[in-house]
Amino acid sequence: MPAITADVLTLPRIATPDPVTTEERPVRYVTTAPTGHEGEGFPVRRAFAGVPMSELDPFIHMDQMGEVEYAPGEPKGTSWHPHRGFETVTYMIDGTFEHRDSHGGSGTIRGGDTQWMTAGGGVLHIERPPEELVVSGGLFHGVQLWVNLPRAQKLVLPRYQDIRGTSAALASTADGGALVRVIAGEVAGHTGPGATYTPITMAHATISPGARLALPWRADFNALAYVLAGSGSAGSEGRPICKGQLVVFGHGEALSLSASTAQPSAEPALEVLLLGGRPLREPVVHYGPFVMNTKAEIVRAFEDYQAGRFGLEPAERLTHTD
Repeated sequence: MPAITADVLTLPRIATPDPVTTEERPVRYVTTAPTGHEGEGFPVRRAFAGVPMSELDPFIHMDQMGEVEYAPGEPKGTSWHPHRGFETVTYMIDGTFEHRDSHGGSGTIRGGDTQWMTAGGGVLHIERPPEELVVSGGLFHGVQLWVNLPRAQKLVLPRYQDIRGTSAALASTADGGALVRVIAGEVAGHTGPGATYTPITMAHATISPGARLALPWRADFNALAYVLAGSGSAGSEGRPICKGQLVVFGHGEALSLSASTAQPSAEPALEVLLLGGRPLREPVVHYGPFVMNTKAEIVRAFEDYQAGRFGLEPAERLTHTD
């Protein structure tokens, strides 16, 4: 970490919001993610655990995968499994992950890359480390986010986006103390490459020790900040934050984060995943791999999956892409 680096002195600058005319978002609260296991047994932090769905809308679920150093033979992934009604976003920070789905989507992501899969009306997919990484072992660290789809687009055709890290929009603060990578949506006039059905913003910020990041933020979006590494504070009130914690901001037109002057030796900066989206304010029924609006729709999803309407598992090997 960080997955993408750049010479901040040559990047476009992010203008600091005017504190006189711009309302800064207060910190509503900070939560600490519990640990667990996913798929074939890889360790995760459940980033949204304990946070009311009304605060997360339009986001459903997020895991920080790793950070773990695998010995040879240890790397793990998932088996084939179904999804319907939302989008999965896998952002790789360290290591390599392969994706394949029943609608022809496939790709390999490495540090800084993102796989964006719209499950829509139904898809089967698999995510796993490549065979060479299983043999050699190595560092594995990433994030998987679930983004809800609006009722009118729950059953759209599945779509897959293979987003290279080099295509992210890069910008820095005026003093060069923070680097922001915009993956989807817009931050201070900088637009990321990810195409979304639900209006959202997703960005990864690296804040140097002692530096402060202040960003304009759409007033009609919610605002979340998840700490991937390092320590610091959030908001004008200086709420302490550290690795594995989620900041839930209140209403306003800007947000701020600051990095502690002293950082852990293995984590030289404050690394934060920034998320925001326009709340859908629709009923949510979430059961296992399906996110729908009613219980009857969940039942139908299981029936369609069992009847083979999500497609078939491809027999051929994963296709590698650079």
